[in-house]
Amino acid sequence: MARNFTYTALVLRARPSGESNREVTFLTAEEGLIRATVFGGPKSRLRAHAALYHEGRLWIYRDPVKGYMKVTDFDVHAWRPGIRELYERAMAAQAVAETVLAAQGGGGGWEAALSLTANALDALDKADEAACRRAVIQFLWNWAEFLGQRPELDKCASCACEAPGDGLLWYSLRDGTVLCPSCAALPAGYPVQEGAWETAGYLPAGPGVRRWLAAVQGQTPVLAGRFTLDKAAEREAKALVTAVLAGALGKRLSTWEF
Repeated sequence: MARNFTYTALVLRARPSGESNREVTFLTAEEGLIRATVFGGPKSRLRAHAALYHEGRLWIYRDPVKGYMKVTDFDVHAWRPGIRELYERAMAAQAVAETVLAAQGGGGGWEAALSLTANALDALDKADEAACRRAVIQFLWNWAEFLGQRPELDKCASCACEAPGDGLLWYSLRDGTVLCPSCAALPAGYPVQEGAWETAGYLPAGPGVRRWLAAVQGQTPVLAGRFTLDKAAEREAKALVTAVLAGALGKRLSTWEF
């Protein structure tokens, strides 16, 4: 029985294990999420290599008798030191990592999941504060597509009418669908103020947000930086995409609120 395995891997989480060891969760292109122990104290080269958001070639030893896995080597190809240099980058990277972990790595298509996650982290490695927020919004939107949970934003899910380019649609928090004002049957004077979105049961999907999400769909985060988004539309986009992901995951992650 084979005991040594090799992976293309990305570190998503690293936690203390015992007095001097560390339990590390990797996203791999071959098997999705795997957890393994890194043995060694703070001065260990292997421990330094198996750090958050590092990516490379991973060697794992599996002990079928004791039922544990340990890291025997990790050849890092992408270090991403810039993520640790700015608070907003670190918080955005954590939001990306925790989203992948909450979705169990996406449940399949591991190579695509790894590529999507790595591209987002590459963009965050050099992003400014505003770009960090936009990169997370874009990642969550594309991750919703990866999970098969992204709603269509160009037509009503009920009557299938085409949304006018300058028209406002509504995302139902109860049904997870996008509806035109007529099918949503909203009362007169329905609140569109930001503070009333969640409690009212619908989130606005305005024309500017829909155009931005369509523009960055499938783009790498670096290229997505060419498309602008003002602060009001950014808040609207974030509320929308996090609601979609919360419905897909069955919970809302605190790391989204950076």
